[in-house]
Amino acid sequence: MRPTSSIKGTVTEAVFGYAYERGDRPALIDLGAGVVYGYRRLADEVTRGASGLVRRGARRRQVAGIHVDNAAAQTLAVHTVIAAGGVAAPVASWGGAAAELLARWDARLLITTPDLAETSLLAAEASRVRQVIAFGQARDTVDFADLLLLEPGPLPLFDPSVQPALLTEDEGLFTHQELIARMHELGGHTVLEKSDVLLVTWSLDCTLAMTTLVGLALMRGALVVVAPGLSPTELSATIHDFGVTVMALLDGAVQRV
Repeated sequence: MRPTSSIKGTVTEAVFGYAYERGDRPALIDLGAGVVYGYRRLADEVTRGASGLVRRGARRRQVAGIHVDNAAAQTLAVHTVIAAGGVAAPVASWGGAAAELLARWDARLLITTPDLAETSLLAAEASRVRQVIAFGQARDTVDFADLLLLEPGPLPLFDPSVQPALLTEDEGLFTHQELIARMHELGGHTVLEKSDVLLVTWSLDCTLAMTTLVGLALMRGALVVVAPGLSPTELSATIHDFGVTVMALLDGAVQRV
């Protein structure tokens, strides 16, 4: 299933429209999680995962909480939910605060990682969440890999000018068009080419900034390397080892190395 839509202007089309042509070229490397995605694999898992969500009852405009511990999982979860016609809502809060957010958002789905599955299940029990999906095997959750095994089906069609795509804890709701506009605006200030290697050291709390920057890089065909919490020595080695050409600084700036 290719990540395209008969309605122009979706986030999925903008970010992954050329992914299959780029094939197995590296797209995303998460050093903390030890995960490497090529363009074809990333686009394939997003669209197949989205189809699986729809088959398991996900509805258009439905909010899906995302409570994960690495950037690769967050990127995959955000774009899978968006491709399924849902609203991706990363959750940085913990404990009762997370449950309150999920309840306020009326979320019925929560995506997590195995190490956070227990806290995610507690938050789900205290909210209206009915289904918890994990990137790996965890008690009382559905393994994301199982979604990829379901028979592919059509993804929902919608108007990207009004369809919500991303909900953040602090900055509100963004439609497909608004999110893409932010990517293009960032692209006007930050030149990213397919030959570039972008290093991102931001924390997952930077939901909107991370989604915008990674989305722009994937749109342009660059390689994204995510490595939060590096010491100065590790940072220098990472820049050298991966041939980093563009870096997202901790103060939010993005500049060429």
